[in-house]
Amino acid sequence: MPGIVPVVKARVMSMPLPAPVKSFLDHPAGPFTIHFWAPTFKWAISIANLMDINRPVDKMSVAQQTAVAATGVIWCRYSMVIIPVNWNLFSVNLAMGSSGSYQLYRIIKWKYFGGEAADGAKAKEEAEGGK
Repeated sequence: MPGIVPVVKARVMSMPLPAPVKSFLDHPAGPFTIHFWAPTFKWAISIANLMDINRPVDKMSVAQQTAVAATGVIWCRYSMVIIPVNWNLFSVNLAMGSSGSYQLYRIIKWKYFGGEAADGAKAKEEAEGGK
């Protein structure tokens, strides 16, 4: 007994649709496969990471951003060597790698190039001024 997806796909493909739409729907990484939906839902991670652009750096996790950046880079490469090439997977991982790398840059800049020391000096100054 076939699943419901092949039945739905057959009905949709029998509709009078424009050729580009049919090509998209019938693609091996199209919306009738997991190869489409997994990267589509992965966009939530990338969007959440992009929403953290204005988050204070001292509240960010080096381990988390390293994982996000590494995942993005590794899976970008993988998405280009699999058959069929999955452009949705490539684009979401490019966004993940870029946003994770940018967040790591912010953390390193803050931690090692004056941000953390400046914040500590400012807090000390405020504490002494309050006495």
